Amino acid sequence: MPRYIKKTVILAKLETTAGTDAVPTGAANAIKAFDMSITPLEMSSINLPFLSAHFGASVSLPGTYFSKCTFSVAFAGSGVAATAPAWGSLLVGSAHSESTGLTTPARVEYLPASDSLKTMTIYWHDDGLLHKMVGAMGAPKLSAKAGEVAKLTFEFTGLHLPPVVVSNAVPTLTAWKNPVAIVKANVTDILLGCTYAAGALTGGTPYNTSGLTLDWGHQVEFDPLLTTEEVGMSDRKIKVNFSAQMSAAEEEAAIAAIKAGSIQSFGFVLGTVSGNKLMLHAPAMRLIGHKKDESKGKRMVALDLELDPVNGNDELRIISL
Repeated sequence: MPRYIKKTVILAKLETTAGTDAVPTGAANAIKAFDMSITPLEMSSINLPFLSAHFGASVSLPGTYFSKCTFSVAFAGSGVAATAPAWGSLLVGSAHSESTGLTTPARVEYLPASDSLKTMTIYWHDDGLLHKMVGAMGAPKLSAKAGEVAKLTFEFTGLHLPPVVVSNAVPTLTAWKNPVAIVKANVTDILLGCTYAAGALTGGTPYNTSGLTLDWGHQVEFDPLLTTEEVGMSDRKIKVNFSAQMSAAEEEAAIAAIKAGSIQSFGFVLGTVSGNKLMLHAPAMRLIGHKKDESKGKRMVALDLELDPVNGNDELRIISL
């Protein structure tokens, strides 16, 4: 009897102790995912290159092994301004801090973290076969392109546990809300030179764009030593890309800013309704790349940006309003 891709259930839960199964449940920890892929066993081989009297493969021994999985979720609010979005724990499991209960206005904020990083247990039910990862850490990306919906894509690397033949968990997905479509009525222009304070962006120059992509650039790696195996993160470099309509003078200024290594801030707002409004702000953005682009015969300017820390762990703030 065939097994079906659509009968996939993913559960993810933050661990109290790194590498110890947190036992996620379908009722509390189900992920409403798409664009899914999993490599349950990423294994190295130890070759024994003995000489022989003939061609052919030499003997090899199984080496260390770990697991990887990738999935996307909708970048949407929780429906209630002071409540963390359903994807919040995934971001915390990807080297972020979470601040809840902020008021005036009611909001939840996320910032990058470098210390006391959290790990996750991930259960991947593949229509009757349960794959488990513990001690997992994530590397996130964000895509928010015109005419689409915004999505967060996570690649998790974790320690492998043996699979188990078991019926799928029954997922409860009510915490996952629908995102807004990225159309004129639901977004603002990207702002360069804006200021953030208490849930609001002020000032800055707006640029009409086709949306953006953002990569946190997490360096997440499996680290096997003689007596320990763990997944750790050693660095991050957050980069953003977008294509904007620019006047000739604005493009000239952008090229000059790249050459000068100028620093300015960056902001973007997605959504207009409380409970499903998301904001991005970077206080120190550097333009690092420029290319010519086009949209339906119109000149666009593709810009690459790198987000720098100011005081540390503040390169990018995500605000759920």
